Amino acid sequence: MKVLPCALLASAALLSGCAGSSHPTETSSSSVHWYNPLSYSWSSALPWNWFGSSVAVSEEGVGKVTSLTAFNVEAITKGIGGDYTLRQGMGTHNGQIESYIQALQGQQVAMTFYGDSTVNKIEIADNSVGTPSDIRFGAPFSALFDKAYGHCQPGADSQHVQCKVPNSQHLEVIYQGEFSGPAGIMPADATLKQWTLSDIIWHA
Repeated sequence: MKVLPCALLASAALLSGCAGSSHPTETSSSSVHWYNPLSYSWSSALPWNWFGSSVAVSEEGVGKVTSLTAFNVEAITKGIGGDYTLRQGMGTHNGQIESYIQALQGQQVAMTFYGDSTVNKIEIADNSVGTPSDIRFGAPFSALFDKAYGHCQPGADSQHVQCKVPNSQHLEVIYQGEFSGPAGIMPADATLKQWTLSDIIWHA
């Protein structure tokens, strides 16, 4: 007869223990949700999605944006999807005023589009954008080039150079690194080998 009360007490203790552990279980579930790769807010930051993005750069353009895409916010948004916030602006290039449309992720500029009636140039700085197999953000200069001569020219300042991608008619890459020389002077090849790819440029 004493077995039943003992069993009841044991069951009550187990239930009490489960109830007392309900809060940690919810916290654990919350942590799992925070790392959920299906969550839009975090999926673009996960390393395994860097080269699996639905937006990719190719000879034709970026995503569905090509040289035939109208140069306006609506058309570009349709071409790259709704993961970006777009804004328009104006700047100067070689002394002339030019219009641009920027695609932002948070406060960071991911892509900049240039054009007149249609898009004719795109600068890509977002490493979540898919790239061709031989082009990788962060890859060293030596991954694509043995030397700068015949491929590269000085960039916007002494810390950048701009190079034409071999066997491509529409893609160029920008490498970034340390150089103490003046702007407009190309660093030596031995110096460039340590520089890394920071931007990709598509042009019509």
